[in-house]
Amino acid sequence: MFNYSTLESIGMEKLYKTFLEAFSDYQVKIDLPILKFQQMLQRRGYISKVSIGAFENNTLVGFLLNGIRYWDGKLTAYDTGTGVIKTYREHGITSNMIFNTKQLLGEMGVEQYLLEVIQSNISAVRLYKKQGFEILREFECFNLDKNKYTPTAAYETQHINSITKSNWKEFAKFWDFKPSWQNSIDSVNDASGTFVYSIIIIDNTIVGYGIIDKYTGDIPQIAVDKNYRGRGIGRSIFADLLKNTEAYNVKVLNVDNHCDSVKDFLFNLKFQQNVSQYEMVLKL
Repeated sequence: MFNYSTLESIGMEKLYKTFLEAFSDYQVKIDLPILKFQQMLQRRGYISKVSIGAFENNTLVGFLLNGIRYWDGKLTAYDTGTGVIKTYREHGITSNMIFNTKQLLGEMGVEQYLLEVIQSNISAVRLYKKQGFEILREFECFNLDKNKYTPTAAYETQHINSITKSNWKEFAKFWDFKPSWQNSIDSVNDASGTFVYSIIIIDNTIVGYGIIDKYTGDIPQIAVDKNYRGRGIGRSIFADLLKNTEAYNVKVLNVDNHCDSVKDFLFNLKFQQNVSQYEMVLKL
């Protein structure tokens, strides 16, 4: 018999321990010390009172972690991570956690529920479709061993301490697709202390920028003004980003599958595509 409740009373260490157990056999290897786990949750907007846990005799055996923000003008919940410890699977726990979550979010006036799921995780995709989720976009994920890459820079880069609202307004014009939730403006702002921000200025105007996590090597955003492409600006920014992370494995997650310009840029930098995901949404 399992009980379900929100996670306000669950400390970070207990949640982290259950997270590691639940993802011990995940399709993508999870290498996440507790500090990076906390930073991941912060970046994705985790809120304990809108997250659901499954308990057996007061032991946490499954979780559905959620954040809430406005997304496309609608109050939206985002699944920051769902997992069940292996020995407790096949008991309907995930379905029950989703059921409880939908009830909770409906009471709060949340309009939609967003998530990402690895495409090859057939059982999870099937479950979400059964729950009423629909596919919005297909994403590709890329990684690079920076020891196998020789950086080249044609332009001098500069660093800024943060990105202002006016900066963001201009940077958004550089995008070829809207970033996913975990790469969004709000996500970057919520974990701003974990990032290095690299820019290139020509004629007193920022013409390209990139952002990298100092610890994990994740690049949530990198973009160049469309009028300045083909000059090595993106490659120069990337070279600077590599110098400013302690990670050896550099990642770019959730590139829109239809965005050939970004995919070609990454392939030219010798990135390898390793995972494909669906972005899915449920209207509440």
